[in-house]
Amino acid sequence: MKSLKKLIPQKVINCFGHLPIAFLSNLFYRFPSSKLKIIGVTGTDGKTTTVNLIYHILKQEFPVGMVSTVSAKIRNEEIDTGFHVTAPEPHLLQKLLLKMVREKIKYAVLEVTSHGLDQFRLWGVKFQVGVITNVTRDHLDYHKTYEEYLKAKARLFNGVKVAVLNGDDRSFEYLATKQQSNKATKIVTYGIKNKADFMPSSFEFKTPLPGEYNQYNCLAAIAVCSVLGVPDSKIKEAIASFNGVTGRMEEIKMGQEFKAIVDFAHTPNGLEQALKTLRQQQSNKATKPCTRRYVAKQQRRKDAKLIVVFGCAGLRDKGKRPMMGKIAAKYADLAVLTAEDPRTEDVNEIIRQISEGCEEFGGAEGKTFFKIPDRQKAIDFAVNLAEKDDIVVVCGKGHEKSMCFGTKEYPWSDQESVRKALSNLKKGGPA
Repeated sequence: MKSLKKLIPQKVINCFGHLPIAFLSNLFYRFPSSKLKIIGVTGTDGKTTTVNLIYHILKQEFPVGMVSTVSAKIRNEEIDTGFHVTAPEPHLLQKLLLKMVREKIKYAVLEVTSHGLDQFRLWGVKFQVGVITNVTRDHLDYHKTYEEYLKAKARLFNGVKVAVLNGDDRSFEYLATKQQSNKATKIVTYGIKNKADFMPSSFEFKTPLPGEYNQYNCLAAIAVCSVLGVPDSKIKEAIASFNGVTGRMEEIKMGQEFKAIVDFAHTPNGLEQALKTLRQQQSNKATKPCTRRYVAKQQRRKDAKLIVVFGCAGLRDKGKRPMMGKIAAKYADLAVLTAEDPRTEDVNEIIRQISEGCEEFGGAEGKTFFKIPDRQKAIDFAVNLAEKDDIVVVCGKGHEKSMCFGTKEYPWSDQESVRKALSNLKKGGPA
């Protein structure tokens, strides 16, 4: 299949996205999606967890496969899909779908991005069920406006039999109106605040996953699997036994007296939801937005601190950088700003832009936020700041196994970095 890509000049790919390769890949692998019942999950945050939840529930009843940011799973085999990948290249995706067909898989759950939809990477894939988690700010370097971003997400729902929509999300009115014109599509809703088909009050369930955002992920998965005929009892059992995904609120335990967590949060909404959830865990009561006075009061009482380490990716939406700085200053006691795939941008300039948001909320460098471009040193620093009952959360990389500097990917793991910092702390040496 590598030779197939060579048949198409790069100029053609640049002009028409991935359509030529997607078309030829479908022909080469004989349109495997037509032999599967495919569920597509898109949204800004929560896609991977929702895909894994649906897969975890469905496998209790049916032969099922999945392709997500973390990996592809076909029966008992787990397949790496590459660096910084959500929607695989068309040739790999069609190859995976064909493998599912040969393995007698009935359902396939795919994580779908706006880029993949906009660039025709998923051309030829026949989705029976489309799911939206939420649509908040992200990828505006590519889509330019929220409206264009939403339109790209909406392409998933073209021709689906069932559209599963978040009734509480900003995207709902647009998507629902768009789908109502298609008589062949059934709209199924889920939510917590607004009346929906699936709500915690109408479908009671227990989950070990923290935070309100995971309640939404669970409800989305419940709605899908219920529509596909999985008994309620099986759904509830599966939800209760699902412990999460690599790099999503993943706790690293090495005997330390504070919590160390790795999370993929890399958008303003993702970071806000993660920090609110962790703040709630500390207080054991409903989280209220932190004000400057509230944070100062917490520090004066020497309460447990919430320490966040994060950065923003280079060559991506620059407008979200100060937004994320403001969110960190609002919900965390201390923030350590560092590298996160700076690519060809100056990491110090990225950090400076994030710090503008910290300062806008009243943060002060050297007191409430720190600039440490080296990600390992930033994690070391945060770990050394932590005391008993504190929480240190490292955000932005999650499951990823590389970090991009310039145009090259270098091996990287936040989990291993946190373990290294904790190990040095335990030995009493400098982290």
